[in-house]
Amino acid sequence: MNTPESQSHVLRFDAYAIDLQKCTPQRGDEVLPLRPKAFDLLCHLARNPGRVVGKQELLDAVWAKQIVTDDALVQCVRDVRQALSDHDQHIVKTVPRRGYLFCAAPARHGAAATVPMHPAQVIDYCRTRDGVRIAMAAVGQGLPLIRTPTWFNHLEYDWHVQFRGALYRFLADRVQLIRYDGRANGLSDRYVPGLLLKLLESDLQAVVDALELRSYALLGISQGAAIAIAHAVHYPERVTKLVLNGAFARGSNKRGSLRDQETAQAYVTLMRHGWGDEHSSFLRSFSTLFFPGASAEEIRALAQLQRMAMSAEAAVKLRNVSADFDILDLLPKVTAPTLVLHSTHDNAVPFEEGRRLAALIPNARFVALESQNHVPMPDEPAWPQFIAEIDAFLSQPA
Repeated sequence: MNTPESQSHVLRFDAYAIDLQKCTPQRGDEVLPLRPKAFDLLCHLARNPGRVVGKQELLDAVWAKQIVTDDALVQCVRDVRQALSDHDQHIVKTVPRRGYLFCAAPARHGAAATVPMHPAQVIDYCRTRDGVRIAMAAVGQGLPLIRTPTWFNHLEYDWHVQFRGALYRFLADRVQLIRYDGRANGLSDRYVPGLLLKLLESDLQAVVDALELRSYALLGISQGAAIAIAHAVHYPERVTKLVLNGAFARGSNKRGSLRDQETAQAYVTLMRHGWGDEHSSFLRSFSTLFFPGASAEEIRALAQLQRMAMSAEAAVKLRNVSADFDILDLLPKVTAPTLVLHSTHDNAVPFEEGRRLAALIPNARFVALESQNHVPMPDEPAWPQFIAEIDAFLSQPA
């Protein structure tokens, strides 16, 4: 009989298991052939799911103080993929110039993997009028719903962050979800001439033109809401619906609050020294401000996303740009049906900002979510209401 204790030496993911005592990977009852070094590499990756593991870390973990070339590492990765039939890199993914990402989350005691794989998405590129290359991706079918970028984004790694991946999987089952990495972010060009609101809006315009979309809905979260609103005002004949969450029309520098401005400046100082560092004061402040309910694992995933998405310098620039957003004059000009959702205890964007935004957009529906998180998380009571409101709104005839 296999008790939890007898299975404590087994790591499981997808249809596979790694027996740490027998040093064998298995698929069901089938033992998969794998050389010792390749097995050690697989174990190290499986113990670090959802985190990009650098080449040097793998060389140190597998070969210790031995001197080997990168070719040995590449061959071991190739052997692992062959053993797992992972020809499409669904389990062990190469992250160019960074290392390798284990995309399935193993669980001890024979439990099934807890992090589902993301749906197959098609990534393509387009260019803005000022020559910036923008990465974009589409998944699902039906009504085109474009999710405008927030502060930091990565088309691939976003799926591995709980609160983003869960929302994207939910939407991809109902609509054609279109996402893109804004300038200075993710897979798009990192070194760009400017980060003004009008340039951020031009990124969205480039995506729409490249995909030749005539009508579509927009999803704007946090800073991404200003981009969505501005676009909806400029192209009312195209935008059929507008969904906004944790949104604001005025950045922290425009709210007339000295406290907000001083707090924002202190936050920027922390960012410069702790961006992407899960042990820094910045990450602790960030998680408390945006996601008070985040677990240690989720904080690590956020740190990894920050490192992969953009540099600290670019993050500070974008933060400062969003602090100067002021689109109050655009709100009465929105003609698309609009759903505004906002967490009642949101520390990142005051609840009053969301309520004011909804009051100034004609015929907008406002929904208060009983949550402390900037975006509701899947394991809290506000989550079912959050996704049900979005589902019902998108399902209504335009």
